[in-house]
Amino acid sequence: MKPVVFKEISKIWNPISVGDKLNEIDLELEIEIHKKLLNIFQVEDYYYFILNLKNLETEFISKEIEAVLGYKASDMNLTSLLGKIHPEDHPWFLNIENKVVEFLSQLSIEQIPNYKIRYDYRIKKSDGTYIRILQQVVTLQYSETGGVLKSLGVHTDISHLKIEGKPVLSFIGLNGEPSYIDVDIKKVFDTSSGFLSDRELQILSLLIDGKETKEIATTLFISPATVSTHRKNLLAKTKARNTAEMIVMAITKGWV
Repeated sequence: MKPVVFKEISKIWNPISVGDKLNEIDLELEIEIHKKLLNIFQVEDYYYFILNLKNLETEFISKEIEAVLGYKASDMNLTSLLGKIHPEDHPWFLNIENKVVEFLSQLSIEQIPNYKIRYDYRIKKSDGTYIRILQQVVTLQYSETGGVLKSLGVHTDISHLKIEGKPVLSFIGLNGEPSYIDVDIKKVFDTSSGFLSDRELQILSLLIDGKETKEIATTLFISPATVSTHRKNLLAKTKARNTAEMIVMAITKGWV
């Protein structure tokens, strides 16, 4: 059974995976060049894969996945990979890919192969633990109408560099194209943690904006006493020592 995230990502990718007539690229040569570059510049544990966006399949997964995640390459495909993403990161993954499609759709055909898409999220290993991987993707094959048909992806274990926090998306320009770092991600899919109520999320957002209890009460048309009760509940649920710590946690963990 395909995970929900597979169904959603297939909808997101559909606009950029159309087109039949290929742009003339020596695909085998491209892959060999990328593989050599990976071996030279990747200093941490990694594995790579080739994704066919038109068929929504992985055409190849390197054997290094076993050293990184503990799974055999022959047992893995796109569906199983997506199913290993941490549940809390599913909406982040979908929101980011939604932004990626929006970005790629604005590029000219010549610009498409000149961008590397980079972001991070958590993925489950065979022993049940999670690591944070940095996903980097470049286009390998595209149609004459600008549809992305095949891409090369690399997953690098960056757990020692980043343990917590929300994923960060960047578009890295190649061959003279400009780069866009820490791109704003539109929240089409809800990224809230689920353990906070809608009202608590509203109050938390206003606290992040620097609002005091009375200002929050006026904004939400509730009493200051009610706001104070919600603030106490928020501290208890988040296990933060004070409001400042709770605000930092909310921002870094992407609760709002």
